[in-house]
Amino acid sequence: MRPAARWVAVDWKELPGFQDDALAEAWNAWVLSCQRPPTAFQSLCSEVRQLSIASSNQQRDWIMQRLQAYRVESLQSNPVGLLTGYYEPEYDASRQPVSGFSVPLYRAPASLPRQAPWFSRQEIETLPQSRTALQGHELAWLSDPIDALVLQIQGSGRLRLNLPDGSQQRIRLAFAGSNNHPYRSVGRWLLDRGEIREASWGAIRAWAVQNPERLNDMMWSNPRFVFFREEPMGPSDIQRGPKGAQGVELTPGRSIAVDRESIPYGTPVWMVSDGPSAQLRRLVIAQDTGSAIVGAVRADYFAGWGDEAEDLAGRLKQNLRMWVLWPKGAAAP
Repeated sequence: MRPAARWVAVDWKELPGFQDDALAEAWNAWVLSCQRPPTAFQSLCSEVRQLSIASSNQQRDWIMQRLQAYRVESLQSNPVGLLTGYYEPEYDASRQPVSGFSVPLYRAPASLPRQAPWFSRQEIETLPQSRTALQGHELAWLSDPIDALVLQIQGSGRLRLNLPDGSQQRIRLAFAGSNNHPYRSVGRWLLDRGEIREASWGAIRAWAVQNPERLNDMMWSNPRFVFFREEPMGPSDIQRGPKGAQGVELTPGRSIAVDRESIPYGTPVWMVSDGPSAQLRRLVIAQDTGSAIVGAVRADYFAGWGDEAEDLAGRLKQNLRMWVLWPKGAAAP
């Protein structure tokens, strides 16, 4: 039993849609997790790799022979939780603060503590001492503060850097730390004040255009601030996701972020979520986490990148049920 969850052994027939999923689509994500597998899976990873060219039916038969399904529940025996979505945003940016690009993104400063709270978002943007601590740590500049907020909430992203010769360079920004303040939703802040009817990024951006004098109030309602590190993006990286907390690349539609106190990184999970934004009954792999992903039956679904991924991630907020698939004979952690 995990500290934040109950795992209840069940028969395979309990898993809705398990016989219908195209498991081969999830297998590459599983192979990536075998770069850093949970201890219980180390002896099975050679078989997982060999099955990467097998059919979905062969993969399903192997899963049922070698693994045990456990229903994930809260400590109060509730099997229903919440699914949200996230994605990898991509924006135009500049290496220097030039006309139209004045919003900085930062590397983590040397003075950033590992656990104690640092300056809040408002303090970072207003106090001279925080400005001094961050001077020289600028990675790039964006044109819109909401774009910067989106990058910080998602925890990673892609930048198209406009170079002086007119060409573009693509880089990836990966999570490198935070100011250790709690995350607060700006959408929730606006909803609670009756400013918007839905907490989508489209509605938030529209409100910001109409209320520029109140933009800082909205931004500062979320005290959490995220720092990044730069990673190069070669031609082959364009079609690869960012690395999650497990340290492996995320796979669109097959990677989820979880609470580590509920599910260990690298664990295959059968996920079921029926709602207005998506009907999901599929094999996914727990490969990431997030500050807002807390609880036994709680997951963030990696939607990928691009406009469709942004739209899905922004709308996804619906019921969730999960079953972890754990090696037979191995003790549940």
